Amino acid sequence: MKAVILAGGYGKRLRPLTDTIPKPLIEIAGKPIIDWEISWLHKCGINSFVILCGYLKEKLITHLDGRKEDMEFVYSHEDEPLGTGGALRRAKDLLKGEEQFAMFNGDTISNIDIRKIRLKDDEVASIGLVPLRSTYGITVLEGDKIVSFMEKPLLSEYWMNAGVYVMSSRIFDYLPQGSGSLETSTFVELSKEKLLGAHRFKDAYFKSIDSIKDVEEANAYLSKNDIF
Repeated sequence: MKAVILAGGYGKRLRPLTDTIPKPLIEIAGKPIIDWEISWLHKCGINSFVILCGYLKEKLITHLDGRKEDMEFVYSHEDEPLGTGGALRRAKDLLKGEEQFAMFNGDTISNIDIRKIRLKDDEVASIGLVPLRSTYGITVLEGDKIVSFMEKPLLSEYWMNAGVYVMSSRIFDYLPQGSGSLETSTFVELSKEKLLGAHRFKDAYFKSIDSIKDVEEANAYLSKNDIF
């Protein structure tokens, strides 16, 4: 199975870190985000990657082509933002012959086992889900009295999109023309037609690197914990 990595964004919320390097090359615990991803996917048996790149793409390509592992990297370039759906459509020819492929956001560090996400029946795609973590501390009440506090707890009854997908080649029939989003267009359509599956990962590590605070939190955790 090939893996598609979305790595073309500007990373505006991570400036000034992204003034001179693309977001996937930001270092977390001494290693670029994309190296964390490749290590993770390699452990899941994936060795062939399609990189959807745009902003400062030359630096990303130079970094990946310099790796020594027995891996294959091919690139799809976008000169202007196409959104997740448009970027994937542009890479269609690089995925010829693939009945299924995996796709990931290029700003995610995780240890989700992609091999457990399988398409069932007539599903066109399936999404890896993780429990939603509150971005705020919450209170525990007894009547009108606060009895304790919970700092950013996992809200285990709610599940969020981890940006980890397995897709059938049929996905190209549902992508937006031109620019557009998988999440707000394609997946909405598939869900209405009951063609979108899900796999819950209750105990997986998942961190999306969207802000300087995320960088600090991931650095602190991954400097002390082995997620693989």
